[in-house]
Amino acid sequence: MARDVETVGRIAAVPTILEVVARTTGMRFTAVARVTDTHWMACAVYDQIEFGLKPGGELVLETTICNEIRQHHQPVIFGHASTHPHFATHATPRIYGLESYISIPIFRADGDFFGTLCAIDPKPAEIEDPNLLKTLVLFAQLIGTQIDVEERLERSDHALADARDTAKLREQFIAVLGHDLRNPLHSIKLGTEVLEAMPLAAPALRTVGLIQRSAERMSELIDNILDFARGRLGGGIPVALCHDNDLVSELAHVVDEVRVAYPHHLIEASLHIGTAVPCDRRRIAQLLANLLANAAIHGAPDAPIRVDASIRDDTFMLDVANGGPPIPAEKMARLFQPFSRRATDAPSPGLGLGLYIAAEVARAHGGTLEASSSAGAGTRFVFRMPLDTTHRRGVSDATVKGVTVS
Repeated sequence: MARDVETVGRIAAVPTILEVVARTTGMRFTAVARVTDTHWMACAVYDQIEFGLKPGGELVLETTICNEIRQHHQPVIFGHASTHPHFATHATPRIYGLESYISIPIFRADGDFFGTLCAIDPKPAEIEDPNLLKTLVLFAQLIGTQIDVEERLERSDHALADARDTAKLREQFIAVLGHDLRNPLHSIKLGTEVLEAMPLAAPALRTVGLIQRSAERMSELIDNILDFARGRLGGGIPVALCHDNDLVSELAHVVDEVRVAYPHHLIEASLHIGTAVPCDRRRIAQLLANLLANAAIHGAPDAPIRVDASIRDDTFMLDVANGGPPIPAEKMARLFQPFSRRATDAPSPGLGLGLYIAAEVARAHGGTLEASSSAGAGTRFVFRMPLDTTHRRGVSDATVKGVTVS
């Protein structure tokens, strides 16, 4: 019942309604009451007769007419109790010294009885008017509707808070899991290096090679998990910026690695930078690797993948484009979200974190990552980053955009 009092207290219109009821009827005490089978409690009060009730105050349920209304769900209204054929002998007017009385049932949207809109006065009042009753019923309906709205908003807020807590706990678990997996994986890698140095038969060496490649793949997945967790838990992907004069060779190495991993795709690279770029070279290489892997997995195998790195207007630009069918608009809207693949999407390697991590790397550098896709031009990702670090936006201000071009 205390929550019900708080709920009514949050409805901004209730004090005005109570004052309007008082002025309309000429009665000097009005209230919204919560009525159950055990309690009568005031939720909101307008008191000009010093009746003494405040929000949260209670009356003995059995001494109230509201208890009867809780059972028959009908309004009760009389203006002169001492001359009324029924209420002249009723206990409630005698107990509280009332002459005029109004009580209108309040129902929630689902039809459940909540309580009453009440008005009382020790003096008689001319209130037995059908039009007045209609107005009061309308006020009671308005209060009932607002109670339902407030309760639904409160439930939504609690559900949202619970969802956020659950998401944070899940992401913390992922971070801890990814970190703890490194130790056994490191042991596996060391073990394969020891076995590789031994005189093994050809089948055994092939098996060791398979284990090494699987360990490397696992290491890549763990790195992605940790980067995801850092980004989601608010720390962002860490970067160590320095003026790098050898970014071209790092990007060229990535291109060569992807060519080996996807030999059936033609990758055309044009890498012309010609100046030092303030960046984290390892992270920029990670961004390119993720974009290239995405292009190889989802692009048309008979269309070349084009990579272009250049400086234009004091801005470093990295452009990755591939042919193939356009990305549907509904997928563009969630392109940079983690785990964005749906159950209906074609199976593909990885966790679905590549583009999300690429976007976080762009954000960490104060740059932008944009995507466009159309039937004629294919799909294109463009990373832009100002060379002047004073002109870069902070992590929280950097943008990641997905724009569909028809």
